[in-house]
Amino acid sequence: MALSSMTGFARSHGVCRSYAWAWEIKSVNGKGLDLRLRLPSGWDAIEPALRARASETLARGSIQAGLTVERTGATVAVRINIAVLEAVLHAARDVARRIETSPPSLDGLLALKGVMEIGEAEENADEKREAAVAVTAGFADAVTALAGMRHHEGSALGRVLTLRLAEIGALVQQAELAPGRRPEAIRARLAEQVATLLAQADRFDPDRLHQEAILIATKADVREELDRLVAHVAQAELLIEQGGAIGRRLDFLAQELNREANTLCAKANDVELTNIGLALKAAVEQFREQVQNVE
Repeated sequence: MALSSMTGFARSHGVCRSYAWAWEIKSVNGKGLDLRLRLPSGWDAIEPALRARASETLARGSIQAGLTVERTGATVAVRINIAVLEAVLHAARDVARRIETSPPSLDGLLALKGVMEIGEAEENADEKREAAVAVTAGFADAVTALAGMRHHEGSALGRVLTLRLAEIGALVQQAELAPGRRPEAIRARLAEQVATLLAQADRFDPDRLHQEAILIATKADVREELDRLVAHVAQAELLIEQGGAIGRRLDFLAQELNREANTLCAKANDVELTNIGLALKAAVEQFREQVQNVE
């Protein structure tokens, strides 16, 4: 299964009876699946079906989906507000009794605010249900297109992650072969540090000296860190090969790689190993940044 990115964009549109609709969906990084819908008034009933379709196809990402709907060719409806008209006529007759004036004309009455309303005819329930089915299917098409774009982005992302892991593996190998890790180099540094300890006091407890020597030797050994780095790299490569929604597991491995790189830098007691550790930290950080885009 291929990797998927969490970034993408898709559109879909169509016409059903007197309804013309269009979907626009965009996706960015997110810790989980967060679907935010913008639906026109009167279309809230389809939201549960939309959320179910999205969760069937997508695992992670912050998704924003907007729907626009227009009625095309709808019959125009003219409505006369009888109550308002009667109130206007009553007022006109009252005024006519007080002063001489010509009777109000029909066009004048209809032009008064609130007397006549012009709008679309009421929606047909069967047409609306049919349009809702079409709009829901259109959303599913848009989500499928979005997933396709995310898969395409994920393929490129997988190649980048593989390169970063190869870089990390090469740096671990450099650390493995660093002259400062050779037993004779470690013994020389250990002897130098023990001599420094002895020079700091006229009398030195042999037991304390033994403990200090063990502590120094332990700090000088990065064997465990290198082994764990190799294991984490191998696990990350396996996950990328398997594909699927592996973003969270890769993020965990990136944190572990960073932890081991920090420990390696802390234990490094020569310039070359320190430089390798710093380069390793930079490579791990680049890997971690790219992992944030993986579904």
